Amino acid sequence: MKTEKEEKPVNDEVQATEAVAEDVSKEAIDRLIRHHVYGSMAVGLIPLPLVDFASMTAIQLNMLRVLAKRYGVPFSKDMVKNILSSLVGGAVPVAASGPLAASLAKAVPAAGMTVGVVTMPIISGATTYAVGKVFVQHFASGGNFLTFNPEKVKDYYAKMFKQGKKVASAN
Repeated sequence: MKTEKEEKPVNDEVQATEAVAEDVSKEAIDRLIRHHVYGSMAVGLIPLPLVDFASMTAIQLNMLRVLAKRYGVPFSKDMVKNILSSLVGGAVPVAASGPLAASLAKAVPAAGMTVGVVTMPIISGATTYAVGKVFVQHFASGGNFLTFNPEKVKDYYAKMFKQGKKVASAN
């Protein structure tokens, strides 16, 4: 016969597992990504070239920090910055160059500002959406930042970027 003391760790472990399961629910994760997509779209409206790009990167870093916490993955800001640069800058160069090009377009008087302000929010939102979806898939399969390989996810990133443009355009 088990004593209450012997049963308590099992109950605590079950409760902890249930809390993690709730914290990583599809709805909660989708809401988290959507929240960060909206934030990225908002900073895309900043009229200063590269400030909007840096702000979008900060929002994506925060999203990855929160996702990592929810999946129990250790987070290192410097490591994640490098991974994020590699994913967004190297995995899909055409899609990745979009945020930087839209940001730099704002430096051109009148027409450039209009193009940048119209395109940057959608591109920022789509990029953030794609980054979020890629890392959710990676973390859900048991991966962490050390095992992340941008080359292996470039097709999925491109697909999620296209889907993200639709999501951002609808808002």
